[in-house]
Amino acid sequence: MRALGHELAQEVEPGQVIGLDGDLGAGKTEFVKGLAAGMGHDGLVTSPTFTLLHEYAAGKRVLYHLDFYRVEGEQEILALGWDDLLEDPAGVVVVEWASKFAVLLPPGALRLRLDLAPEGGRRILRQAP
Repeated sequence: MRALGHELAQEVEPGQVIGLDGDLGAGKTEFVKGLAAGMGHDGLVTSPTFTLLHEYAAGKRVLYHLDFYRVEGEQEILALGWDDLLEDPAGVVVVEWASKFAVLLPPGALRLRLDLAPEGGRRILRQAP
């Protein structure tokens, strides 16, 4: 998952929003670790399950890492400054458990579903917006 995230980092542009979905343990945070490293962040990357938002300096860009898992309503996300994150000209936004509030994702967001494959490993599917 880290390798895939690292690879995708070469293609993401400021303003990109990536929504991740998948069961617990499917590799969402591992994907974000690779993405952050590929964007130039060399520090620790952890799940924002309890804090809801982590911000990582990544070269000339900023990676905003959110987790909607524990969020009860859209207002919590908006109160974090969601609209400002989407408008940051240097920002890349990645959301774990994105389908919980998919209505907040902008048109054109990249949506990925990560699943544990029965034969081992992971299966990654691009979801329709």
